[in-house]
Amino acid sequence: MALALYRKYRPATFAEVVGQDHVTEPLRAALAAGRVNHAYLFSGPRGCGKTSSARILARSLNCVQGPTPNPCGVCNSCVGLAPGGSGTVDVVELDAASHGGVDDARELRDRAFYAPAEARYRVFIIDEAHMVTTQGFNALLKIVEEPPEHLIFVFATTEPEKVLPTIRSRTHHYPFRLIPPGTLRGLLESICGDEGVKVEPAVYPLVLRAGGGSARDTLSVMDQLLAGAGEEGVTYERAISLLGVTDVALIDEMVRGLSANDGSAVYGTLDRVVEAGHDPRRFAADLLERLRDLVLLSAVPDAGQRGLINAPEDELAQMRDQVTGLGPATLTRYAEIVHAGLIEMRGATAPRLVLELLCSRMMLPAASATDAALLQRIEQLEHRPVAAAGAVAAEAQAPVANKFQRPSQRAAEPEQPAPPQATAPQPAAAPAQPPAEPQVQAPAPRQPEPQPQVQAPPPEPEPAPAPAAASDGGVDVATLRRLWSQLLAAIPSKSTQAMLMNAAVQSVDGNTVTIAHTSAPLARRLAAAQNQDAIAAAVGTVVGGAWQVKVVHGEAGGGPGAMAAPAAAPPRQRPVAPTRPSQAARPQPEVQPTPVAPRPPAPAVDDIPLPPEPDEPAEPEPAPEPESEESMMAEAARVPEPGELVDRRDPHDVLLEMLNEELGAVPIEKKAKPAGG
Repeated sequence: MALALYRKYRPATFAEVVGQDHVTEPLRAALAAGRVNHAYLFSGPRGCGKTSSARILARSLNCVQGPTPNPCGVCNSCVGLAPGGSGTVDVVELDAASHGGVDDARELRDRAFYAPAEARYRVFIIDEAHMVTTQGFNALLKIVEEPPEHLIFVFATTEPEKVLPTIRSRTHHYPFRLIPPGTLRGLLESICGDEGVKVEPAVYPLVLRAGGGSARDTLSVMDQLLAGAGEEGVTYERAISLLGVTDVALIDEMVRGLSANDGSAVYGTLDRVVEAGHDPRRFAADLLERLRDLVLLSAVPDAGQRGLINAPEDELAQMRDQVTGLGPATLTRYAEIVHAGLIEMRGATAPRLVLELLCSRMMLPAASATDAALLQRIEQLEHRPVAAAGAVAAEAQAPVANKFQRPSQRAAEPEQPAPPQATAPQPAAAPAQPPAEPQVQAPAPRQPEPQPQVQAPPPEPEPAPAPAAASDGGVDVATLRRLWSQLLAAIPSKSTQAMLMNAAVQSVDGNTVTIAHTSAPLARRLAAAQNQDAIAAAVGTVVGGAWQVKVVHGEAGGGPGAMAAPAAAPPRQRPVAPTRPSQAARPQPEVQPTPVAPRPPAPAVDDIPLPPEPDEPAEPEPAPEPESEESMMAEAARVPEPGELVDRRDPHDVLLEMLNEELGAVPIEKKAKPAGG
């Protein structure tokens, strides 16, 4: 039977221990100086060399040349404590998981007083020391505190906080750590070379990830791959099938789909993962590992050279291409969502559904109101091509065809001249039948002579207002209109800000700024000295310098940033009503009809003209607003002059009168209750 790799290549000296220099160097120095303690505590994750280091320490202490950091390897103690040795009588290894009771501790205490048989020290190595009960530690407390000169204790544990504090305080504590990936990869390459098996470079990251930094676990995974290797050695395809990890091609497709926000690619990859028999939880963990590498590569471009990312060079090149399409905020949000999804998958009955839901959350940042989702949307806009951004802007600026506008808000469009109509000459004799649908029907006694049609000239377009001239300081109307929101924010009074919402800069003359407001009452209030001073101070704060402000009632100019005033609707021409025979004697304005070409007679229904379209009611003007609340209070408190008529009625009567006029309401008379009722 072949010996396991972690036993075959177990270190025999402190110099062969890899990845634990912070422990081996102080121990070697203490052994060289002869400063040996009576108790040691080795703690750290599993498979990182605690028990092996305890055996090496016992071997160095009992060597014939010892205590020495470099055992000779030929004496009985060195041979017995070697990786393949049978052990010695003076070195006892105990598993506290099965010998942690108080009776086991008492038996160990009784055996500890005997002198060593052939070595210099009696060494007790207690593995899994955190499994010793409190009563067992109490039984060992006295002998650990004051042991005989020939007795040395070495406690090894993965949970040092569970060791009794009184025991821990009497030991030299050496914490072991997980081995870095770079160091472990060198160890794997050396062992595979000694075994004579060819291993593809892409296999090492898979083994290191499966080992998790533990030398024993990593060597166990590599031992499994070497056992199933064929003549071609350990291939990448064989490794991913045996280890159950996700193929890097699926991870790349998923990342590319997320980068392009392509739902078909993302969910197609998920379907391939499930159809291939991969565990959704393992796929999510591998995707989280890739997102971690992309985050590091985005923050540190040379993370591969520094050893922060353990991946082949071709995979690093693909990850660099993926980072260009994903920003750090997007990658961070993806990693947070996948991490939360892994937690949700622990007790989920349908892990595939959870995986699909977290993918949908990654592709829909607009569905979340968090800061991370907002940053992702901003990064998507920044990475959008220029052509696509221009198309979106043009679409946003395009007018809405179905937007409703009131007739008073419709801009006056210049009438296009109608093309000349070819009219056929009519004979001088009276026609037998008048043409159908004449535009104007003349009075019955007099038949108008046909006149040639005269086209009215098109109205001339109104000249565009000239742009306002800039002031001497280089600040013009366009600049102030562009900074209008900052000007409002610089005004301390909220009421003044509210009154200026519908105002606009009309002109700039030197250091005088004229502001126009469409409401006359608000313009009068803004023209007050305190309001004008506040606006002038705000202008000086934003653009600098000393300014004067004048507020007038009217519309602002047509420069950039001006308010869009509703254009006057073109006058509507009412159709002329048909003339009845009873109205023939009335004087009618002479209207020359427009002769038209004769056409076949239409049905009698067409001879009925449409009724005139009623005029639209004009929009009521807003009621004048009071100048200020102070003026209203002062007017109410004013004492009338002698002989002055003051309308001061009861508010209740005024209210009843308003209800009657507006709603037709009448007060309900209270009926008298009958006696005895």
